[in-house]
Amino acid sequence: MLAGLEGVRWLMASLLYGAGLRLQECLQLRVKDVDFAYRQVFVRDGKGGRDRVTMLPEGVVQPLQAHLGKLRTLHRKDLVEGYGEVWLPHALARKYPRAGFEWGWQFVFPSKKRSPDPETGVIRRHHVYPDTLHRAVKRAARAAGIIKPVSCHTLRHSFATHLLQSGSDIRTVQELLGHSDVSTTMVYTHVMNKGARGVTSPLDRLEQARAEYRVRPGAPQAAGVI
Repeated sequence: MLAGLEGVRWLMASLLYGAGLRLQECLQLRVKDVDFAYRQVFVRDGKGGRDRVTMLPEGVVQPLQAHLGKLRTLHRKDLVEGYGEVWLPHALARKYPRAGFEWGWQFVFPSKKRSPDPETGVIRRHHVYPDTLHRAVKRAARAAGIIKPVSCHTLRHSFATHLLQSGSDIRTVQELLGHSDVSTTMVYTHVMNKGARGVTSPLDRLEQARAEYRVRPGAPQAAGVI
């Protein structure tokens, strides 16, 4: 599915899957919250108002740096034209009135067009509209022949399940996802037990026993019916 995406959409989807971000967390990501040196992403004010740190996938480092290079040029152009201010939470905007013009506070995935703030009327470049990625992911899933329901949140689910499948500790996965309770993360342990409730069908056990019997030294070539 990821192979069916490109450009900014691929970058966003790759962060959802590679870092376990929620869509809104990805949209609200600021330049200063991406730490290339330590390969980590700071998630500010996530679900439940919690901050956390998650990984920055190696595979997105160079494309993301190139993306930010283009954005910095765009931000400088906005400043020259008398714009370049980004929305900040009201408390921060009051405390640091010029912070909204700084490069570090800019959205990692800004809109292509400037638009007026519905509350203040200030012309700003807001982050990408959520439906932009929603539609792209659904198109890519259809093109990949995936028949199961797929959404942006599926990528976060896959992040958790694939980490657990590869042997990651559930407490570590809990921290990366930003769950306050490990019981929420435990939902993903179903991948460790394939089948209903992790029980092996008696038919499968029968076939396994017959296969083992056939390869046993001295076993007759034609096994009888069990």
